[in-house]
Amino acid sequence: MIPTVKARLLDGKKGLIVGIANDQSIAWGCARAFRAFGANLAITYLNEKAKKHVDPLARALEAPIVMPLDVRVEGQMEAVFERITKEWGKLDFLVHSIAFAPQQALHGRVVDVSLDGFLTTMQVSCWTFLRMAHLAEPLMRKGGTLFTMTYYGSQTVVKNYNIMGVAKAALESAVRYASAELGPKGIRVHAISPGPLATRAASGIPEFDKLLDKAKAKAPARSLVSIEDVGAATAFLAHDVARLITGDTIYIDGGYHVVD
Repeated sequence: MIPTVKARLLDGKKGLIVGIANDQSIAWGCARAFRAFGANLAITYLNEKAKKHVDPLARALEAPIVMPLDVRVEGQMEAVFERITKEWGKLDFLVHSIAFAPQQALHGRVVDVSLDGFLTTMQVSCWTFLRMAHLAEPLMRKGGTLFTMTYYGSQTVVKNYNIMGVAKAALESAVRYASAELGPKGIRVHAISPGPLATRAASGIPEFDKLLDKAKAKAPARSLVSIEDVGAATAFLAHDVARLITGDTIYIDGGYHVVD
């Protein structure tokens, strides 16, 4: 549960949230936290099928900009940023919370992945973050914060995570390079690494329930992370008090990643 915030710490800030699919999404947890702290939000939805689930959430957030964004459809990313430029003229933060691997690529061995499967996984899960950073840069003239979502399967082999682990490793490297390139402009870049969460995206990973049980039993906090936990920590990092934190992978997992 996100606490009531008397001091709306992000009043006047404007941000784009990409990746809300339903009310279980990590992106939804982030959006709720940012809104609770006073930020105004632009929201995207994947397609018309997803729109019916996202529209009520966007209304709850009082989002003035709600647009379709399938990153594999040419021109849709650019259209979103053009709308933000026209209506706001600036952007203070961006949350990139999307990833995808074709089923055969995700369920198969890394050494067996096809070129098409590899390229699709990398395009959606990694390159789109760099492209959004490129589009956001001119809107962050007074600085800003870029966020993307990762998982510790980028650093160690997690059963059934497969090619997504490779993509997340590339994504975390992209965060480091982007932070170095954009830092002189006051733009901070973070990879947020939550512990296992029961989201729709996670449902595609075989034996995911076993991973949840293991995380709860082994994490030092003896608790699973929630989307509210992720949202509150992410929103904090967008505040000026966190202005010297950048370029790293921030784990929000009850300490699970430090335990063998």
